[in-house]
Amino acid sequence: MRERWTRALAVVLAGTAVTLLNGQQSLVQTPFGIDPLGRFPLAQSRAVDAALPEAYDGQFQFCRLRFRNAADGDGGGWFVDYPRADENLSARLMEVTKIAIGQDRRGRPLHMVTTASEPLLMLCPFIMMTEPGGAFLDQEEAAHLRTYLLKGGFLWVDDSWGGYAWNWWRQQLAFILPGGEYPVVDLPIDHPLFRTLFTIERVPQIPNVGLWVGQRQTSERGSDSPETPPRAVLDPRTGRVMVFMTHNTDFGDAYEEEAVSPDYFRRFSTVAYAVGADVIIYAMTH
Repeated sequence: MRERWTRALAVVLAGTAVTLLNGQQSLVQTPFGIDPLGRFPLAQSRAVDAALPEAYDGQFQFCRLRFRNAADGDGGGWFVDYPRADENLSARLMEVTKIAIGQDRRGRPLHMVTTASEPLLMLCPFIMMTEPGGAFLDQEEAAHLRTYLLKGGFLWVDDSWGGYAWNWWRQQLAFILPGGEYPVVDLPIDHPLFRTLFTIERVPQIPNVGLWVGQRQTSERGSDSPETPPRAVLDPRTGRVMVFMTHNTDFGDAYEEEAVSPDYFRRFSTVAYAVGADVIIYAMTH
């Protein structure tokens, strides 16, 4: 069964693998400020191509969480794989589902970038966070994220590698959802999240495209980043997945860099899009 749906999805996706979303970006400069103590700048000079609040019309728009990095953390920053991963996954959803995806005048998927403390967060049924191993969240941000999740929001945390990054993220997660009440659990492969559209038999370890093309390896940190099962935090009231975590793997690169290598696309992007579709559909229906 896995071979059948993999081949079918590959046929659907491969036709536009090279040309998808190569149009010039229309950038909107959005100031997000810096830490009051000046410790962890939010890369305020970086322009972001994001939908404005008034453009939100109820159609799906990919949301990405913008956060500060701690000097002693282990992560590249909120903008890793941005914006192509956001746009490409949204475009693939339009191809394999009937989800209404917000689009600009040129037909490109709209997407949002928001911090945890902005009201815009509450417009997102789903939000992505990449490279969380270096993230810094203050009390206000943690409280806003907790409110968002308990009201029905969904957070996907991806692309952290090694023990240090995982432990760092667990400390930040404890500010949002204290572990005693909201423990982290391994999510079994037969969970409904992996059955919403495609039947996922295994969540793979996906390397960055350079590591695969250059060395044919999947573990970015060697023995410190073995394959790990997907993990989650569940709502104790309903059992709903609130936080989905893919550690020691890089789904974002499978979306962003799908056109770099046909081999990388076949091995990693195809299954990554299947998982992404399942996750987003689950987030919007639970």
